[in-house]
Amino acid sequence: MSRRIRVLPELLISQIAAGEVIERPASVVKELIENSLDAGCTHLDIAIEQGGIKRIRVRDDGCGIPHDQLALALTRHATSKVTDLADLEAVTTLGFRGEALPSIAAVSRLTLVSRVPDPAGEGMAWSLAVSGGELSEGPRPAAHPVGTSVEVCDLFYNTPARRKFLRTPRTEFEQIEQTIRRLLLAHPAVACELRHDGRLIQRLAVADHPESLRMRLEQLLGAAFAEQSLRVESVAGELALSGWVLPPALARSQPDQQFFYVNGRLVRDRLLAHAIRQAFADCLHHSRHPAYVLFLELSPDQVDVNVHPAKYEVRFRASRQVHDFIRQALVRRLAQGRLGVPIGSPLAPAPGTTTSSALPRPAHRPLAQPACSVGDAQPLYQVSLALQHPGLDPSAGNAPESAPDRSAPDRPTPAELPPLGFALGQLNGVYLLAEAADGLILVDIHAGHERILYEQLKSAWKSGRLASQPLLIPHRLRVTPHEAEYIEAQRPTLDRLGLIIDRLGRDSLVLRAVPALLEAVDAERLGRDLLADLSAEAASQRIEAMLDRVLATLACHGAVRARRRLTRDEMNALLRQMEQTERSDQCNHGRPTWIKLSYAELDRLFMRGR
Repeated sequence: MSRRIRVLPELLISQIAAGEVIERPASVVKELIENSLDAGCTHLDIAIEQGGIKRIRVRDDGCGIPHDQLALALTRHATSKVTDLADLEAVTTLGFRGEALPSIAAVSRLTLVSRVPDPAGEGMAWSLAVSGGELSEGPRPAAHPVGTSVEVCDLFYNTPARRKFLRTPRTEFEQIEQTIRRLLLAHPAVACELRHDGRLIQRLAVADHPESLRMRLEQLLGAAFAEQSLRVESVAGELALSGWVLPPALARSQPDQQFFYVNGRLVRDRLLAHAIRQAFADCLHHSRHPAYVLFLELSPDQVDVNVHPAKYEVRFRASRQVHDFIRQALVRRLAQGRLGVPIGSPLAPAPGTTTSSALPRPAHRPLAQPACSVGDAQPLYQVSLALQHPGLDPSAGNAPESAPDRSAPDRPTPAELPPLGFALGQLNGVYLLAEAADGLILVDIHAGHERILYEQLKSAWKSGRLASQPLLIPHRLRVTPHEAEYIEAQRPTLDRLGLIIDRLGRDSLVLRAVPALLEAVDAERLGRDLLADLSAEAASQRIEAMLDRVLATLACHGAVRARRRLTRDEMNALLRQMEQTERSDQCNHGRPTWIKLSYAELDRLFMRGR
């Protein structure tokens, strides 16, 4: 049975549009705050009742709406932000469709009060009330300061099917808090007060200098993010990236602190997410999620924001350029880490050399035990040791038994101390303790050395073929025919890695040489782990992923093992190498390599000064 085609009533059209824009009370808050920000406000007063289901009021001190345009503001597709196609192709405001207010008014009881600035101070505020999309009152005079207030009551009262899908007031208010957090992170010049059921929940002051900005981050994202995040600043042509990112070692179990803004607009874009994930790929622990607040600025005509009704998705004209810029900017910043490591530190041996990474071995230690190299770090240690202990002869091989008193007059200034300080000793054969200018440093020895070796291997790989060290006794490996064929297919790549693996038969291989950096590695275990890594990547045939896994496995096998005792100069050499190694804040698996306990934290632990 056919039905006649007819034009839908305006109210039904608005209610359908509301379904696209207004999902829950948090959606209302988002639209109202965006209108306030577009109006140039500097202060927001937000009042919520029963999670926004009963009442939402957003008051600002923006430019206001003239008396004769109040009714027009509640008409669909009426806006002051877009006038022609050129404006639409270079949108600079958060809102521009002209659907928010009429869509909200169609499913609630809405009151709009506004006042425009008047130089003579004799201006008057005007009020307009709408119920279910129908004008119920106004415009009429009202008492109100310069700016606009929008009050939304009984959300979805006339669409019960939508109302029954709302959650509890507590859950809805949590969504509202998250929405406010997302918007105000991008607008530090706007103050805000948030109340729920008459109780003040949050008060944000204007953040106009670094300290107030740090306090704002602490209020919105927590003290840990504000204190430990890395500042990002990068510019390339018309592209500029700024913001903060948590070190990979502090990545979170949930993607709940990921905020990316394009020209001040919060977006969720697959291209941007992929660029960020690639930047973290070399140092992020599996199943963990990076945390960041990033702002991308570019010409408005280079990005299309008119893609999604809620404006969460965008489309870039030069998507590959944007992707690579973001990835490289984050890669450089993560490489510097908290220590500010100089990019491109020449730690890797030159191609073709056979310089070992092994530390000098005491006579009592078995030769098969892997080690790390003092190398060029020994002269640095001698200088730093002389600074710390005047009169001590570093060449004598003696190390002081205790650290100098912090109050001693001959203690070097903080500028003379290296970032990771000087070694004090070793704890349980696993951790290195060091005294820095501002606290106690604890280093995971294996994790720190593993990162050093990994970066050396990557640098040598990029420079050319890794030098090989033939094994005195080649190791035979039993494998499946499939594994043997795959290894044989990857022989050119393995040769460049310094791994010489030959095929003996249908199901056997022989490992004849390993990278010279890993001269004392356990060849049998290394061979087995390499086979597991290569088999895991065989299905995808992604050479980049395979190389990362292989190099990480090589570094892990070459790093100092737990319970191995190090001398004092070996420990200091490790600290100096970490200070010059990119991404030394975390190991190849994304775990932290070192932490710091400040003197203030130590004093609190022992209740000093109380």
